[in-house]
Amino acid sequence: MGMPGGWEWIIILLVIVILFGGKKIPELAKGLGKGIKSFKNEMKDDESGSETASSEQPKQVEADKKASAAEETTSSTTKQA
Repeated sequence: MGMPGGWEWIIILLVIVILFGGKKIPELAKGLGKGIKSFKNEMKDDESGSETASSEQPKQVEADKKASAAEETTSSTTKQA
């Protein structure tokens, strides 16, 4: 069972036009196009987001260490006073 040939595609298109009407088909195609575009954008964002998150994580750990060191210095200074 292979791909439909020329006449089969014509029959399929006629059935779609009968079911949905001529005015509704462009709206359906537009919605389908927006959905595909949105999906591709989300896939790109997900790929770049995972790379960014993995590269930002070590920076956050270093910032946390610096903050805790500053807190220790401040608390030891207040204890001595």
